[in-house]
Amino acid sequence: MSIEVRVPTLGESVTEATVATWFKKPGDAVEADEMLCELETDKVTVEVPAPSAGVLGEIIAGEGETVGVDALLATLTEGKGAEAPAKDEKPAKVEVQSEVRAEVEEGPAVDVMVPALGESVSEASVSTWFVKVGDTVDADEMLCELETDKVSVEVPAPVAGVLSEILAEEGATVEAGGKLAVITEGASGGAAKPAPKAEAAQETPAAPAASGKDIEHAPSAKKAMAEAGLSPDKVEGTGRDGRIMKDDVKRALAATSSPSAKPAPSAAPRAAVPAEDAAREERVKMTRLRQTIARRLKDAQNTAAILTTYNEVDMSAVMELRNEYKDLFLKKHGVKLGFMSFFVKACVHALKEVPDVNAEIDGDGVVYKNYVHMGVAVGTPQGLVVPVVRDADQMSFHAIEQKINELGTRARDGKLTMAEMQGGSFTISNGGVYGSLMSSPILNPPQSGILGMHKIQDRPMVVNGEIVIRPMMYLALSYDHRIVDGKGAVTFLVRVKEALEDPRRLLMDL
Repeated sequence: MSIEVRVPTLGESVTEATVATWFKKPGDAVEADEMLCELETDKVTVEVPAPSAGVLGEIIAGEGETVGVDALLATLTEGKGAEAPAKDEKPAKVEVQSEVRAEVEEGPAVDVMVPALGESVSEASVSTWFVKVGDTVDADEMLCELETDKVSVEVPAPVAGVLSEILAEEGATVEAGGKLAVITEGASGGAAKPAPKAEAAQETPAAPAASGKDIEHAPSAKKAMAEAGLSPDKVEGTGRDGRIMKDDVKRALAATSSPSAKPAPSAAPRAAVPAEDAAREERVKMTRLRQTIARRLKDAQNTAAILTTYNEVDMSAVMELRNEYKDLFLKKHGVKLGFMSFFVKACVHALKEVPDVNAEIDGDGVVYKNYVHMGVAVGTPQGLVVPVVRDADQMSFHAIEQKINELGTRARDGKLTMAEMQGGSFTISNGGVYGSLMSSPILNPPQSGILGMHKIQDRPMVVNGEIVIRPMMYLALSYDHRIVDGKGAVTFLVRVKEALEDPRRLLMDL
């Protein structure tokens, strides 16, 4: 007997929720009261248990979908040990791929699903497939990479077998819990014949054209080539093993500089741009990460009353201390002693005195945080991300350096999880690594403060009536003037300056 799983009562004045996570998939056996999924409202998280023992049939509301009270979430086949619905019952999406599947059908078909993408993320774009239909794959071998507006997500093979069908090609948008591909479990790759696959590429418009190279080009380059109407064989790749990079596509477009090399644009060309200029332009779709960065920064400007105050700090004491102990520090802790741990410690010290900078506005109230989750802005090839060093106020110098080093590496490799980028209470951004002498950082909402570090530069300073050369750095604190007064902002920055110019103050909490 089929039983309906519906949205429970969500609480007073709450009429809808978002499906956050499914803990079961169609065909899974479940026990009575076993948690099936989790819903999120604007107030609480609600767990949905199984009304009886049985097998989960169909998921009606996937992850990321908004549902109302009593809406249908899924169906359940009652009875412990009930037969799971056959996964091969659905019609083949691409006729020619069914030919390939017929060649490799040696075991049960296993669906490759879009994994949970994280809080508030409901969809992603398929960035790169690392295998093709007919390839043999091992369990946990990476099949493809998805790109969300925050992180890149790798999708591993759930079982060993042969990839018999790809349902979402590169560039396609998929929802959390959606189906990406099908693997024939335990099948042999030799059974899959490449000839039918080659015919499939010609018969099926959705299949990508073969490039003639067994190389995975950079996702940004693929997008640029698609926008420009260039095939890979017309672009010379400079990456490893001839991999095409985005700059290679730019060079190819500049070399051709022919209107025929450009595809018909999706919209009419801008009237104000002369034809000869339009031929030398290129249009590349913004990545989801870049779109999110743009939206959040603009939201911060539209919402917060952002004001910036400046100061400068003499880095002599920190540099001398670092030079004196860096070798011993590396030998004992296995990580280099950088400047960032000093700045984190100095900010933690200042936040204790000026808690407004560590607070946030929530409606008509102010939330004061008795902890410091320090966001550290990191530049990556995909854009700016802000991983969070949690409970930085309880960490030692070496623990801070180790955590920042770990998060920075994961950020550049695109391996950060959603949890590692959420919950920050204050942010530090170091534009000095790129040579910035002074800038005004933008708040990372809903935070109320962000410290901008800049380039260390030798400058003449007056010390005790004498002109001396000192390594100086400009500091900038941008803050939300709705919650932080000018006096508090200036006091915060002065305390950071004092702690850096005399690091002994940090040891004595002065």
